[in-house]
Formats: sequence, C-alpha cells, structure tokens
Amino acid sequence: MSQLDSRVETPPQRQAGPAQLALLLAGSCLAVLGAVLIAPVLPKMQDHFAGVSGVDVLVPIVLTVPALIIGLTAPFAGVVIDALDRKRLLLVALLVYAVAGTAPLYLNSLGAIIASRAVVGLCEAAIMTCCTTLIADYWSGPRRSRYLGLQTLVATLAATVFLALGGALGNAGWRTPFWVYLIALVLVAPMARLLWQPLSGPRPAKLPPIPWRQLLVPCLFTLVGGTVFYALIVQLSFVLNDLGVSSSAAIGGVSAAMSVATAAGSASFAKLSRQRPRVLLPLAFGLAAVGLGIVYVAGNVTVVTAGAMVTGAGTGLLLPVMLTWTTNRLRFAERGRGTGLFTGFLFVGEFASPLLVAAFKGGVGGLQPALGVLGAVSAALAVLAALVVPRSSAPLNVTSD
Repeated sequence: MSQLDSRVETPPQRQAGPAQLALLLAGSCLAVLGAVLIAPVLPKMQDHFAGVSGVDVLVPIVLTVPALIIGLTAPFAGVVIDALDRKRLLLVALLVYAVAGTAPLYLNSLGAIIASRAVVGLCEAAIMTCCTTLIADYWSGPRRSRYLGLQTLVATLAATVFLALGGALGNAGWRTPFWVYLIALVLVAPMARLLWQPLSGPRPAKLPPIPWRQLLVPCLFTLVGGTVFYALIVQLSFVLNDLGVSSSAAIGGVSAAMSVATAAGSASFAKLSRQRPRVLLPLAFGLAAVGLGIVYVAGNVTVVTAGAMVTGAGTGLLLPVMLTWTTNRLRFAERGRGTGLFTGFLFVGEFASPLLVAAFKGGVGGLQPALGVLGAVSAALAVLAALVVPRSSAPLNVTSD
C-alpha cells in the first residue's frame, strides 16, 4: 500500500458519538429549510409582486434558485473540503447562511430577494456537502449506511415541521417565515467545539482522481431523481390553489402530510439497505410514478393528499438509496468531491423540476396533466433502473472501507 493510500484510509483518531451525529444531522436539515419553508407562502408572495413582469415564473424561482446554486457549486465545495478543511468551511457557511436567509425580511425588490436566495444556496452547498462527508468520514460499514439513511429521515421530518411552521407563520405575512433562518446561528458554537477535521498531517500536492466511471450512473439517476423529488414540494400549493384552497395553514398541513409519508419512506431504508440498488431504485421510482398519477386524476383535496403521500413515500426511499449508492464507492481523499458531485446533480435536478413541469404544462394544458407526464417519466425511470443498474452492485449496507 502506498504512503498516500495508508494516510487516506487511516480512521479518525477520535471516536464520533451521538453528539457529533446530532450536530451533523441538524446541519443537514438546513438545506431542507431552504427548500420547503417558504413553499406555503408562494401564492401570497406572487400576489404581493403581482405587478412585476414574469412574476408567475420568478416567484417559484425564489424557492428553487438555491437548488440551482447548490447544483453549480457543491462540486467545488467538495474540492475545497478534500483539499483544505471540512470543519472551517462548515462554520463559515453557517454564519453567512443566517445573514442571507433573513435578508428577505427587509428587501423590497424581487430581484434582490432572488439574489439573497442565491447566497443561501451557496451556503447550503457547503453545509450539505460538509455534513454528509463528515458522516461518511466518522463512521463506516453498516453504521455509515444507517446514519446516511437517518440523515434523509431526519431531514424529511424536519421538512414536515418546517412546512407546517412556514404555513402557520405565513398567515402573519409572507415575510415572516424568513426569521427561521436564524436557527443556523444556534449550531455554530457546538459545532466549533465538538466537530473535528478527520485528517491530520501533510496533504498531497495533488488530489487523487475520483472514480468517474463508477459515479456516472448514480449521478445521472440522482439528476432525474431530484426532478421527481422536488416536483410536488414546489407545485403542491398551486395544485391545491386550483382546487380552491387558499389558506397557507391548510396548504402547509397537506404538504406536511406528504412529508410524513416521505419520512416513512426514508425510515424504511434502514431495513431495506440489505438490498441492492437494482431492487430499490425501481421500487422508489415506481411509488413516485403511482403517486403522481393519483395527483393527475384527483378532483378534490383528499385524493390529492393521498397521491402526494404515495409520491412522498417513493421519494423518501429514493434519496437515501441514491446517496448511499454514491458515497459507498468513495475513499476518504475522494469523498468530499464525490459527495459534492452527488449534491450538485441532485440540486440541479431540483432546480430544473419547476421548469420541466412548466414545459409539460404548456404542452398538455394544465398543471395536473403536467404532473401526470412527470409520473410517466418516473415510471420509465423505474424500468430503466431495472435494466441498466448492474446486478453486481453491492448491497447498500456494504461500504468500501
């Protein structure tokens, strides 16, 4: 074994425990906060900026532009944390996140709000990549797979809380939910005290290459999976609006029900991780396809809620499957960049989701039919996964360490 390989694979000298896990899981929730908190108030924001040209496109972008920035910058964050330091980047990103996240409280221009959301996305890219990489650094084997699945579960449960909170706060005005971004400041001091950079000693002059051929298929499925995952997070409030539901609290409640189902899907990964990606990917995409199909044919809120929950169960399983499938292929010196690529592909897919739905909507004449088309795409992905994912892929609870 070369000197570099020996250094790369040396486990951390300190033993991570519940405190480190809790902090990293809490940090992982911040990207979810950016994604869902203001979803219930999008119709009110659209009404507030009704005089702005293109408001029907720009307001959804307020929600989704962080996803674009995460998609574009997470791979670079991965390079930084492989080449320099995981912990320091995480702490700086948390501080800037709190400042940028609360900026819409006093900004009066829709363009300025979108710009502040772009900064939020930049911070989320660093936070999400650092937290995921540190989980994979601190633990290995079945415990790593379990904790990566738990990361998705906790983030999904947090999304349930944030959706309900955003809906409730939205009744006091569309700006009110942005106060919640100050929660990032609570994490800075304990993370500075309790987390550590796993690698010590001199670093190589040049980072070893990442295994592109092994990562290509997982990343491509992650790209389209992000599109499916984010569709109803953005569009559900508008579907309900079309059915006559105008209360932010009611919209937040239905969205929270979908998040509970997403959490259930994520929780199922703990028992299903003994299976291979070839089995779990078709199952996850298939459930999402059925759920979107139900939303397509729904004529009332009850049926929409049922469809959203089935979709959530599928996407809740999908995320930990894709994340574990990707990270299990990486060694320490590759892990930041590989995790950054996963995060980047996921969030580019999320940003593209409303644009793709808008394109479908123009072609088929309505939002619910457009979601039906996306359901058909998800069904096609389920079939494709069964055909192209190698039979030789290891079970998801087996890591390369």
